Amino acid sequence: MSKNLVRRLATLALVPAAALIGLVTVAAPAEAAVVSATTLQTQVVTLSNQARVNAGCKALKVNAALLWAARGHSKYMATTGNFSHTGARNSTFIARAKAAGYSAPRSENIAWGYRSARETVNAWLKSPGHRRNLLDCGAKTFAVGVVYSANGTPYYTQEFGSR
Repeated sequence: MSKNLVRRLATLALVPAAALIGLVTVAAPAEAAVVSATTLQTQVVTLSNQARVNAGCKALKVNAALLWAARGHSKYMATTGNFSHTGARNSTFIARAKAAGYSAPRSENIAWGYRSARETVNAWLKSPGHRRNLLDCGAKTFAVGVVYSANGTPYYTQEFGSR
């Protein structure tokens, strides 16, 4: 693996008491033209589902509650600059999903700085923890939230659910 790629990837795994849930992070420098957050979200969903199908998993439908949680966490990271799975008021992705009305959160991927959906999904697929979450055939639904910071840096949150 190149030194540049190693520097760009960061992986974090947490183990909740009830189940083993891999949580991971990815970061990259800014470099290309800006597209809308909604376009990026749609493209990440499409590319993620293509990767899942290619790996033998089912494509996932977007869940509105997970979308609300994902956008909210991306907004928190973009606003505060705090790139972490821990959110506002020390919330976890499980707490954020449940607060959004989703009762079966499974895992979360986050990333920042990638200017295209393809770069983001490719980076997740090259990282063992991200790949595990993205290609988890046990996931039933998911969502992607993208929010730009004031300086134009995109922050991504991808939430997976079990129902």
